[in-house]
Amino acid sequence: MAVADASGLPVAAHVESASPHEVKLVEATIESSFVTQTPERLIGDKAYDSDPLDQHLKQNRGIEMIAPHKGNRKKPRTQDGRKLRRYKRRWKVERLFAWLQNFRRIVVRYEYYAENFLGMVQLGCAIILLRYF
Repeated sequence: MAVADASGLPVAAHVESASPHEVKLVEATIESSFVTQTPERLIGDKAYDSDPLDQHLKQNRGIEMIAPHKGNRKKPRTQDGRKLRRYKRRWKVERLFAWLQNFRRIVVRYEYYAENFLGMVQLGCAIILLRYF
């Protein structure tokens, strides 16, 4: 998982196995941030449509979660169209993943251990940041 800022530059990266759901990994990803400031808002796809996650982030960290609702949602809607206008800029996060896929060791994952793979992802993020600045 990765968190990008408004320009699409990496802010945090976290590596985990494929079995846990993304909603459970948000907190660990925010804690592994490269910067000291916490973001005001997080924009995610439909997988992040979780009322407990929204409440947890708002109460404990002061972060507003913006994610469109799933089609099969049973509970009443909590997101309105005004907040979801920011979702249009989610392509910048996808651009970060495209930049990371320029590094072959990240795409193929030659590393056996997760710590080594996280190191390669962090190295890729550092190179992206150095190219920007």
